[in-house]
Amino acid sequence: MTRWNTSHIPDQTGRSAVVTGANSGIGYVTARELARRGARVVLACRSTERGAAALDRLRSEVPTAEAEFRRLDLADLSSVRDFAAGLDDFDGDRLGLLVNNAGVMALPRRTTADGFEMQFGTNHLGHFALTGLLLPRLLATPGARVVTVSSMLHALANVDLGDLNSERPYGRWTAYARSKSANLLFTHELARRLAAAGSGVVVAAAHPGYAATNLQTAGVRMEGRRSAERAIDLGTRLIGQPADGGALGTLCAATAPHMRPDSFIGPRSGLRGAPARSFRAPWTANGRTAEALWTASEQLTGVRHDFAVPAAAR
Repeated sequence: MTRWNTSHIPDQTGRSAVVTGANSGIGYVTARELARRGARVVLACRSTERGAAALDRLRSEVPTAEAEFRRLDLADLSSVRDFAAGLDDFDGDRLGLLVNNAGVMALPRRTTADGFEMQFGTNHLGHFALTGLLLPRLLATPGARVVTVSSMLHALANVDLGDLNSERPYGRWTAYARSKSANLLFTHELARRLAAAGSGVVVAAAHPGYAATNLQTAGVRMEGRRSAERAIDLGTRLIGQPADGGALGTLCAATAPHMRPDSFIGPRSGLRGAPARSFRAPWTANGRTAEALWTASEQLTGVRHDFAVPAAAR
């Protein structure tokens, strides 16, 4: 994977893909490049206005794109269920790729529509439920993949199984790190369960390094801290790589041939550059923690994953 870039993306014609949070940043670039290579892409976004604008932009940049916008709010499990059910008219019963990209970062304490801490609820539980609801389609599609976007900041904290909703004194960065560790634990356990079921679905994770997107400033913007927002924005522009670079890890994990299950792909340097297999904290591959988080996530979301592999896909 030395110096891997978008020119290495294989032809994606005939492949269907769902990309969450595709209205801007890394999600938008991921959707655009998949469409550029021939994939049929659903831009799954919370905001109807921003999602529609992103679709118009994508079609202007890739006139041949097969792309559409569908609303998905990962902070509302009823929206997740509605989105999954609404895909009945999309590519039959198949889905070649699910990119769990959407996320929130370092927010002041907020809760989802279902009462979960916003970062854990959006970044992990929403994607856990979405993956489970779309799993039958993935299992029915030869060569299907699930890619979940984590962060190098996962290394700041492991999940706290006794305080998944961060109800003890709240630290925004600790809560964010826990949600990103949850992404990796989910990837690890999903890969294990798929292998045990005899499925060929490949599950991997990615991170963008330090990418210049609007994610970093969302929290201080919500609090009206204009000077902090300007300072973070300036630092991000000086240090971070463009969203096009940040998306390379996701695109590599989603399309590179012979991707190993449970891989974690990101910039070789950690912050920017060509994608390669990346460092991950050892707790993100702890089987007991991964299984316990899985069980808790099923209970919290009410979504159970069915690993029955259709005979035609074996």
